[in-house]
Amino acid sequence: MYVQLPFDDLKVDPTQKKRVAYFYDADVGNYAYGAGHPMKPHRIRMAHSLIMNYGLYKKMEIYRAKPATKQEMCQFHTDEYIDFLSRVTPDNLEMFAKEQIKFNVGDDCPVFDGLFEYCGISGGGSMEGAARLNRGKCDVAINYAGGLHHAKKSEASGFCYLNDIVLGIIELLRYHPRVLYVDIDVHHGDGVEEAFYTTDRVMTCSFHKYGEFFPGTGELRDIGVGKGKHHAVNIPLRDGIDDATYKSIFEPVVQKIMDWYQPSAVVLQCGGDSLSGDRLGCFNLSMKGHANCVNFVKLFGIPMMVVGGGGYTMRNVSRTWTYESGLLNNVLLPLELPYNEYYEYYGPDYKLDVRPSNMYNYNSPEFLNKILTNIVANLENTKHAPSVQMNYVPNDPEDEGDVEEDTKEAIDTKGGSQQARDETIEGPNEFFDDDEKDPGEKNIHMENGINGNGTANSTTAPSTPEPSTIIPETESKPEIEATEAVPVPAAANTASSEIAAEAAEAPTTTALASTAVENGNNHDGGVELTDEEIRELDALNEADVEMES
Repeated sequence: MYVQLPFDDLKVDPTQKKRVAYFYDADVGNYAYGAGHPMKPHRIRMAHSLIMNYGLYKKMEIYRAKPATKQEMCQFHTDEYIDFLSRVTPDNLEMFAKEQIKFNVGDDCPVFDGLFEYCGISGGGSMEGAARLNRGKCDVAINYAGGLHHAKKSEASGFCYLNDIVLGIIELLRYHPRVLYVDIDVHHGDGVEEAFYTTDRVMTCSFHKYGEFFPGTGELRDIGVGKGKHHAVNIPLRDGIDDATYKSIFEPVVQKIMDWYQPSAVVLQCGGDSLSGDRLGCFNLSMKGHANCVNFVKLFGIPMMVVGGGGYTMRNVSRTWTYESGLLNNVLLPLELPYNEYYEYYGPDYKLDVRPSNMYNYNSPEFLNKILTNIVANLENTKHAPSVQMNYVPNDPEDEGDVEEDTKEAIDTKGGSQQARDETIEGPNEFFDDDEKDPGEKNIHMENGINGNGTANSTTAPSTPEPSTIIPETESKPEIEATEAVPVPAAANTASSEIAAEAAEAPTTTALASTAVENGNNHDGGVELTDEEIRELDALNEADVEMES
């Protein structure tokens, strides 16, 4: 049953229209698990910087989601666990000795400053992305701050405190009868599988390393219980799997699930620790091997939410998530990295690429054939997609936009509020002067970068060259073009002094004009007049009018 597929270059269809909503909060990169801890939220900020400098913000709507509230978090997690997360800090940690043991907070999941706010950003992005998919406002929602798939109902685990994926899927289930969850992190997605282990409305599918590896779950025979039997799919893999082998197991399994289960929405967890060279991972995927999974799922054309996850070599994770963001927008990004805030991280090659190593692939065709045969036999029981009685869903609260972000002055400006500018998407038939540049050009003065709060600059107005000199409207001095005759101060040079004297003896505008022409040979363009010269010119003009009358 297993057939080794060739790994070809990725292709996209630029004519295909995808409405992509991208969620990012500039504060997420400020949080730190602690010195020496492998999980670094800073990688999300690095990925965002690359995404913006590649110009992908022109293709997407950009949002800063409202952080998840306690009430929203408690849709899955227990009240006491969320209450603990909201109250614990590094300063009062000794007051929660029992709770630390009970909620598994300690070494892997340390308490750090801003822990609850960090959880709120992660959960808010996934819930708001799911809500926009439900309302039909977008086809793809991206939240790289999410993907924390190990968190349990009342327990932190594997660097994860809040399971934003479960919260997002719960939101999707309000409108969708069946949801598929696909996990390509090197670790098993145990928290999500456990949450939906007994229901047939969510099918979980995880590709992961199994055997003496965290979290130790995800055996081939774990298929769900009760109504959820045969709706948990686990693909346990060995060290060193490469692009072609991963593609040969990933695509047939996902294709079978799509054909038989027929989900109406899909959530894809894009953990970057399955990449080659990861600090904690043991797979051998290149950037394109990882991105092929995203591209393949996108081709089914059903509402799709993409979240982050693991990934502990920051430069590789940010490269891969940027490349995958391009694929989701039907753009193949150039190899040359544009200059960005974290350019030095990507040395020495400064390329948008993660190369595989020469490590040995322990996944033999016989081993993979056995896995695929077992999985297909289990999926045979899901050939008839389960139906569910849908109830009336109350309307969502009215979206008031970024009321806290934008001041009244900002909203009243000619260009609109910051939110309005971030939601603007550049049409494929719009062209700007900037588009003639090489996208990979190392340009430190990129006009289309990001503004101070980490969101996109406006792209609605075409870029036109600004005049070199601007005279304020309040100024009484007339603006004179370079082509007009302009008199200059008499003290400018000897020739102009003589001409000015002649002009005084014979006060005519013709003499002033000749003075300006002569001075124009010594000066580029016009020179601003003094108040005294303007009064003199006005007097001469009035004299000419009187003479003519």
